Amino acid sequence: MIQRLFQNMPPVTKNLVILNVLFWGVMALVPSLDAKLSQLFALHYFSSPGFNVAQLFTYMFIHAGFVHLFFNMFMLVMFGGIIERSMGSSRFLFYYISCGLFAALLQMGIYAALLSKYTGMYSPEDYQQIINMGWNYLKDGYDFVDPTMARINMLVNGSMVGASGAIYGVLLAFGMLYPNQQVYLMFIPVPVKAKWVVIGSGAMELLLGISNNTADNVAHFAHLGGMIAGVLLILYWKKKGVFNNHWFF
Repeated sequence: MIQRLFQNMPPVTKNLVILNVLFWGVMALVPSLDAKLSQLFALHYFSSPGFNVAQLFTYMFIHAGFVHLFFNMFMLVMFGGIIERSMGSSRFLFYYISCGLFAALLQMGIYAALLSKYTGMYSPEDYQQIINMGWNYLKDGYDFVDPTMARINMLVNGSMVGASGAIYGVLLAFGMLYPNQQVYLMFIPVPVKAKWVVIGSGAMELLLGISNNTADNVAHFAHLGGMIAGVLLILYWKKKGVFNNHWFF
């Protein structure tokens, strides 16, 4: 059954699943590479010594453990194939990467807003020293004792990983293209229309993002970023008639 499901999966969805699983497998089976690959490929804030531009793309293929990977890939398998067949493979790949990229940029924008209240507390030299020292501390498994310095260090030198932003974009596409399709959710014994799932997910991520303010180590605004990018792209394509003037509402 699993083999048949995989064989029938369209090419972009299939290859995205393979890449994500391969990255996780290498990091899980070769512990000595785990920290190095995370440092290199996970997304760090722009002013971190560990940041490089490629991370805006590569962070989507790094996951914080098997459970994180499993749920993202489950969602991709459930909805990605349907959206890829609706959009076409090339457009779906562009859509997926765009949602993931915008998710990263929005989350970095939130970090910038959070960091702005700390920059005036230190001279530019001291602020940069905190960042540089904090980067070295985190590599050795330590952090600052001072809570303000530790907070700065977490925002700048902490990392963001996972395909969730892109996955939320895929979920958004499903809700827009097939709004009345019934889906089943865990812990809810009755089917729910896709449009309500998407609206509820977006509202929940917004509330969690505002209330938790990154305290739960989940990039809620990245999830919202993926959905926002999805809305903009799909509405633009609808206007251009790229679905052969057939809309799924």
